[in-house]
Amino acid sequence: MKGIILAGGTGSRLYPSTISVSKQLIPIYDKPMIYYPLSVLLIAGIKDILLITNAECVEQYKKLLGDGSSIGIKIEYQAQERPRGIAEAFILGEEFIGDDEVCLILGDNIFYGQGFQDCIDLAIGKKGKARIFGYPVNNPKSFGVVEFDDNNKVLSIEEKPDNPKSNYAVPGLYFYDSSVIEKAKLVKPSTRGELEISTINDMYLQEGKLDIVLLGRGLAWLDTGTPRGLLQASDFVSIVQERQGLYIACIEEIAWRNGWINNEQLEKIGKKLEKTDYGQYILRLLSYGDKKKRRNK
Repeated sequence: MKGIILAGGTGSRLYPSTISVSKQLIPIYDKPMIYYPLSVLLIAGIKDILLITNAECVEQYKKLLGDGSSIGIKIEYQAQERPRGIAEAFILGEEFIGDDEVCLILGDNIFYGQGFQDCIDLAIGKKGKARIFGYPVNNPKSFGVVEFDDNNKVLSIEEKPDNPKSNYAVPGLYFYDSSVIEKAKLVKPSTRGELEISTINDMYLQEGKLDIVLLGRGLAWLDTGTPRGLLQASDFVSIVQERQGLYIACIEEIAWRNGWINNEQLEKIGKKLEKTDYGQYILRLLSYGDKKKRRNK
C-alpha cells in the first residue's frame, strides 16, 4: 500500500502566520504539524509515501524529512501548482500509486487515542473497497457528512450540508484501491471550484464499494485550521505527553517499533537532538529495556 499526504493549500485562515511558511510546517507543541499525519501512515505500516505541497514549499519539506531513509521509509515529493481540491491528489499521484492501494491523509489532521491502531487495521483489512472514517461532531454543517444505517451501511455522503443527515463527519483519512485515479479524473469542480473528495466517495457508494469505520468516544480528531485550533491541539499534545511520558507522533519511535530502524540508528537520531526534550525522549526509549519491536498503538 502507498501513502499520500496532501499538505498544500494557502493556510489563509492562519494568516499572517502562514504567509511565508506552509501551514503543515507550523509546530503543534514540540514538533511540526506534518509529523502527525506522517505518523498515521507509519502506524498503518506504510513505508512508500508521496508528499504533495505547494511548489515553493517542496525544498522546506525536503530539508525537514529528506528522503525518509533515516527512519527506514521512502518519501517522494510532488509540487501542486495551486489547490484544486482533495481529489486532485490522486491525479497528481497517478504514477506514484500505480496499481497499488493507497491511503490519503490530509496534512493538517491529528488523530490520537486508545484503539486507533485497531481502527486502522480494520480499514486496511477491507481491501478492494473504499474505506472512510466517521467521527461524531457538534457542528456537522462544517464538514463532509456520512449517513449510515444500524448495520453501518453507508447511505449517503454530503459535503457541508445545510441539513445534515447525521452528526458524523468524515475526517481527512481515506483508503482506496487504484481505481480512485480514474474516478478522480471524472470529478468536476464543485460550486466551490474544487474537486471534492465526497464525489469520489459517492462513486464508490454507487458501486456498493464504500465501507465506514467509526472512530469512537476515546479517540481524538483535532482541528488545526485556526489559531484557536492550533493552540488547543498544542495544549492537548502537551498534556498527554507530560502526564504519560509517552510522545504523540514520534516518527522515529514508530519506525523503531516497526523494526524499520535498529537501536543504533535510533540512538544516532536521539543524540543529534539530545539538547531537546524530543531527543531525550528518543534516547530514553533505549534505556527503558523495552527493545521489543512492536507497532505503536
